[in-house]
Amino acid sequence: MEIAVPAHMKKINKSVILANIIKHGMISRVDLAAITKLTKATISTQVSHLIEEGLLIETRQEYYHVGRKPIMLSLNYHAGYAIGIDLDYRDITFTVSDLIGKPVHSDKVELGNSNYDEVLQILISQINKYKETFSQSRYGIVGVVIGIHGTVKIDETIGFVPQHKWHNMDLKGDLEQHLDLAVSIENNANLCAFAEKVFSCQTSENLISINMYSGIGLGVLVNGELVKGYLGYTGEIGHMIINPAGKACNCGNSGCWELYASEGSFFKRLMKKLDQSKLDYRDVKNFIKARDPVVMHEIDEFIKYIVVGLNNIINLLNPETVVLNSELLKLFPEAESKIKLKLTSSISSYKEILLSKLGTNACVKGACALAIKKFLEIPELSLPVA
Repeated sequence: MEIAVPAHMKKINKSVILANIIKHGMISRVDLAAITKLTKATISTQVSHLIEEGLLIETRQEYYHVGRKPIMLSLNYHAGYAIGIDLDYRDITFTVSDLIGKPVHSDKVELGNSNYDEVLQILISQINKYKETFSQSRYGIVGVVIGIHGTVKIDETIGFVPQHKWHNMDLKGDLEQHLDLAVSIENNANLCAFAEKVFSCQTSENLISINMYSGIGLGVLVNGELVKGYLGYTGEIGHMIINPAGKACNCGNSGCWELYASEGSFFKRLMKKLDQSKLDYRDVKNFIKARDPVVMHEIDEFIKYIVVGLNNIINLLNPETVVLNSELLKLFPEAESKIKLKLTSSISSYKEILLSKLGTNACVKGACALAIKKFLEIPELSLPVA
């Protein structure tokens, strides 16, 4: 006779089992019991429920030894789909992924303006299209997570989006009024950090991810959890002052880090130096290949200011892993080694500095992963890089 287990313990056991099946991709009941330290009876009961719910599938693995072929368990990743959205200034990127975070569909919609109501209608229209497209799966769309390039409060309302000039908007509430779906709002830098943890740096419990595009955003994971601060505004590191007598920033201060170490600032300086009205990554790549002296000098300056900010952040947070998300740095083969060489403080301590492999997809991948984690109600999520 099975001993009665409180509902919350059953829920915990279920989440532990699911998390480990996802982590290993495919695993037997015997190995699952050994890893989780749960009894075979508990494993058997929970797995049966998960199969009935359509979340797990059984597969007989190829086996060339004497005895029965082992039955392997894996997630039914087509049971439902997650929507990740990167709501940027000029466009919105939509990605639909399966339950192991593999993208199955993506769209990019250009924004003609920053009108909140118009953006809201675009979001509603696109999400409804995906609901219809994926309605035949067992769970359909399991959740929507939107990355915001601005401050997001603890209650998931928007504090301020500088480029859109939005103040105190309840995008989550406005969407949920029109959609029969769970919607979450998160800062884009937080989603990028979460994506790095889930897809790339799965063993790192103390990680920071620095986005270096139009501005600079910081996502912080301590002991595997996102750090959000008192109101949810942790990570506005682009407005750390590194030069009090420096350039005026639209935040009201002068000498902010992102005025010197963001890709946007780099391109502005370089266009002025080269007297060009437009430059892109391909142009810079060609300049680097030709070792153009003006461009190489600007890259050295860019790296110098990156290091100034990094030194401050590392001293403050003592991270295990530092991930720099910059397409520009990827164009410069020596970037990673030069940054490490310039971090000369005997006090600064970290384990590794990496350039992000996820790049500009980090936000939507993190958004999909967070929607999956919330739907499955698991404590930790590890997914293969797709």
